[in-house]
Amino acid sequence: MADRRDQLQRLIGNYKFTNARAAYRPLAQLLDARIPDLPANTIIVPIPTVSSHIRQRGYDHMLLIARHLGRLRKMPVSTALTRNTTTKQRDASRSQRISQAKAAFSCNTALDSQATYLLIDDVVTTGATMKYATQTLLDAGAGTVWVATISRQPLD
Repeated sequence: MADRRDQLQRLIGNYKFTNARAAYRPLAQLLDARIPDLPANTIIVPIPTVSSHIRQRGYDHMLLIARHLGRLRKMPVSTALTRNTTTKQRDASRSQRISQAKAAFSCNTALDSQATYLLIDDVVTTGATMKYATQTLLDAGAGTVWVATISRQPLD
C-alpha cells in the first residue's frame, strides 16, 4: 500500500472520476506486485461499489480490478459481498465513515470456511470499510479474510 499522492492519486482519481476505465490494469498490477503469495484456495472479493457510482462511470471500478487481479493470480473472484446502502465515504468525517460502514454490507451467500478470502479496495482512510466488510465475510462463514488496498489516504 502506498500513500495516495502524486501519480497514484492522479491514476486513482482519473479511474474513478474521469472515466479512465483502462486504469484498472495498472492498478491491479500494483496490487499483484505488492501482495505476497496467497493460499491456493484464495477467493478475491472486491469492496462493492455504490450503485449510483457504477451508473455514473459505466463500470464497477473495484470489480474490474478484482477480475484482472484474478486473471493475474489465477484465482476466482466472488461478488458475495453486497452494498446495502447508497452512502459515500468521500468527504465524510471519521465518525460518519464508521457509522456508514457498520450498515453498508451484507453477504448474499454462505461462504466456504476452508477458503481464504482476499478483500480488496482502492483506498483506505479510516479502515472502517475494510473492518466492517471483513466482519460481514466472517459472519457469513469465512474462516480467513486477508485485506489489501492500493493506497492509503489520511483523513484531513
